[in-house]
Amino acid sequence: MYHHFGYVKKCETVPVTYPPQFQPQQPGIESLMIPRPISENSYYTGSNKLLNKTAIITGGDSGIGRAVAISFAKEGADVVIVYLNEHGDAFETKDRVNQLGRQCLTIAGDIGDEEFCHYVVQNTMDAFGHFEILVNNAGEAHSQASISDISVMQLKRTFQTNIFSYFYLTQAAIPYLKKGSSIINTTSIAAYTGHEYAIDYAASKGAIVSFTRSLALSAINQGIRVNGVAPGPVWTPLIPSSGPPETYATFGSDTPMKRAAQPFELAPAYVYLASDDSSYVTGQILHVNGGIIING
Repeated sequence: MYHHFGYVKKCETVPVTYPPQFQPQQPGIESLMIPRPISENSYYTGSNKLLNKTAIITGGDSGIGRAVAISFAKEGADVVIVYLNEHGDAFETKDRVNQLGRQCLTIAGDIGDEEFCHYVVQNTMDAFGHFEILVNNAGEAHSQASISDISVMQLKRTFQTNIFSYFYLTQAAIPYLKKGSSIINTTSIAAYTGHEYAIDYAASKGAIVSFTRSLALSAINQGIRVNGVAPGPVWTPLIPSSGPPETYATFGSDTPMKRAAQPFELAPAYVYLASDDSSYVTGQILHVNGGIIING
């Protein structure tokens, strides 16, 4: 049995099949998904690895971003979650972070807009006076049968959200980050395997890999580490809002583990990269993908 908000206990197992569903808007809404994504492992208690640090997380209202926000809070961090317009999802995440004894600032707007990214950083500084962690995580995808079906508008929108925003927010954040800070970028297995029905999405995620590796070489001169996480299939609001409903019944079954991940299973990778546990790690991509072997 799953709790309404999305916890998992030791005795529970995660779903392996999903009923057909479709959300006609992006971003998708987590509260409308069946079943709800599991954002939290109730047996994960944290050990103050991020005590009194502040983290900005884009797409922090739901999916992987929500799971990361909860785990960061359990590790002692205050959290700024940035999202487009999913106010109900954002409220749920903020409420959980507050329940865990940490502060949570929510900021709504389009991260594909450079001015808004500067607004995020300034509001974070006004609220907390510092931040040490930037998680570039928000993304969008649109399924199309052929490259011929990808409009110029879609192409621009996908890259604006998935990679331009990473540039904009990082440029805004760098002047405020100190030695020991961490930037974590969410890419995708699609950057390595490609995706027949999401060519623009896969291309943008490939750009994130190169961005991560290049920025790491530059930022280490300031003592800032830059890494990324490449998820495989994960049950998040991106899924029912980006493709045909009939494809979800066996979503993730083509992995060696024969299932999709739940968001809580991604969060520990972000905790590791944000904390001093990874003090000698930069320019790397962690693959959390259910056992798919990646070359390159």
